[in-house]
Amino acid sequence: MAEKRKVIAVIPARGGSKRVPKKNIIDFLGKPMIAWTIEAARESGLFDKIVVSTDDEAIAAVSKQYGAEVPFLRNSKADDISPVSEATAVTLGQLQDAGETFDDVVQLFAVCPLRTAEDIKTAYSFYLNSKRNFALSCFKYAWMNPWWAIELNEKKEANWIHKQVLDKRSQDLPDLFCPTGAVWIASIPSLLEEKTFYGKGHVFWEMDWKHAVDIDNYEDIELAKALAAL
Repeated sequence: MAEKRKVIAVIPARGGSKRVPKKNIIDFLGKPMIAWTIEAARESGLFDKIVVSTDDEAIAAVSKQYGAEVPFLRNSKADDISPVSEATAVTLGQLQDAGETFDDVVQLFAVCPLRTAEDIKTAYSFYLNSKRNFALSCFKYAWMNPWWAIELNEKKEANWIHKQVLDKRSQDLPDLFCPTGAVWIASIPSLLEEKTFYGKGHVFWEMDWKHAVDIDNYEDIELAKALAAL
């Protein structure tokens, strides 16, 4: 029987959000935004450790209240320029320096409140079965399909991004997918080497678009609330 792999959840949550101030801990349907992710991680039963990676004392306090560990504040990559993959790699490096090692990391964005424990478990099973070092969540475009994207000039004339759609029916176009930060998974040695979840041979796991909402602005919050009420 194969030895159980040690799996850690890392929830990146920096404190300097500009479009939605304090985004990671604002109220979302009665709980701080980050609480939904922490609770889904705990309910999955998958993790040996659930760590919130933050540079912010207020986020750290809320995270501990809902059952996550914040063993230290992030010592770098806490700006709005550094890729989140690098922030997670820094956190894993800090843990290794403290003598804690794991096999796989599941990165869970704090601003995907509708992602469920079952989503996390299904994504990890997909990752294991894929035999790849990286697996990222995505969803299929539906009514906001980028095949029909246009740019408008000052005269409101269209520049069609994909001109080949003009002589096709929508049902004849191939499906398009969008990455979402809901569940990103990697072999830790591979992530530490490549510093990105978009590493060599990465694959995508398709999830329900209603669970994939990634909060970037106030409109996303309203969409997530509407979907949560369904």
